[in-house]
Amino acid sequence: MSQNKPVIGITCGDLNGIGIELIIKTFADNRITDHCTPVIFASNKAINFYRKMVQDANLSYTIIKDFTRINQKQVNLFNCWEEEIAITPGQLTETGGKYAVISLQAATTALKEKHIDGLVTAPIHKKNTQSSAFNYTGHTPYFKDFFGVPDVVMMLCAGSFRVALLTEHVPVSEVAKHITKEKILSKLQLIQRSLQKDFGIDKPRIAVLGLNPHAGDEGLIGPEEENIIKPAIKEAKNHNMLVVGPYSADAFFARRSFEKFDAVLAMYHDQGLIPFKSLASGEGVNYTAGLPVVRTSPDHGVAFDIAGKDKADASSFLTAIFECIDIINRRNGYDENRKNPLRKMTPAILANAKDEILEE
Repeated sequence: MSQNKPVIGITCGDLNGIGIELIIKTFADNRITDHCTPVIFASNKAINFYRKMVQDANLSYTIIKDFTRINQKQVNLFNCWEEEIAITPGQLTETGGKYAVISLQAATTALKEKHIDGLVTAPIHKKNTQSSAFNYTGHTPYFKDFFGVPDVVMMLCAGSFRVALLTEHVPVSEVAKHITKEKILSKLQLIQRSLQKDFGIDKPRIAVLGLNPHAGDEGLIGPEEENIIKPAIKEAKNHNMLVVGPYSADAFFARRSFEKFDAVLAMYHDQGLIPFKSLASGEGVNYTAGLPVVRTSPDHGVAFDIAGKDKADASSFLTAIFECIDIINRRNGYDENRKNPLRKMTPAILANAKDEILEE
């Protein structure tokens, strides 16, 4: 594996969603192999099923059965299963979830064993992936457990606009009890390290949102800001972190205050993701900060409503691939005491390459 051209694993996601269509559309443009060596974790039959539905699907690939056979100059397909299975685009089925997990587990094992340098995951559906073998509400907690780290952060990125979540897939009725000083500090520390190591920002500025309307109005609308969030921010500052807040979430995004910061810590899922997805113009990327490996994904779901109709937009998926490459190269530069010229050169090169592909 070359640091100049990392090997990027790609999971197929829910077989009945738009994941494989996105893969076909993305890798039909062979210019992407100038920047990475892709390894798709799926099956030849599943790829061929969707290839018939995608116009101008000029995707060619090498089928491999072990990682010593990776073709550095072409797209690779690692066959995770051989059997015939029913693919029903747009339908929520047990099969769709089962094989999404098979793809994910094979790719994650390859990532842990360093057969691949990074991983981009296509969307899964939380309902049909649930089993005794996969008892998770999504990718993020799965990766946390698989790599045995104490904490991770779900961070949505679109250029310099980054929104991290304190809580993820938690019912709104339970959000408040998950907000603790310790958890806020843990997330802030992970965000700080990620911004430095993964995004090359020496002295990052981080904004923290309040939980309640008007950030609690000095305790009039809920106690969390005064009792939990403000003390956590104060302690973070004592650890030489540039952390500011808590901000009232509506005004913070409406006034574009996020442009003054390198990342924003939101208290719960929709508080952060609604403004992010509204402002990121379809090119957002989900990044799991805090892992010893690099994993990104597009910032959308399985999109059953358009699955199998050749309507899926691959912009976010393509951006997730380039972000994965970018972060790998920045980490290499960071780990080599920032002497690696890739750290300064690669982001601009990759941005130009991504823009060329998106424009066509």
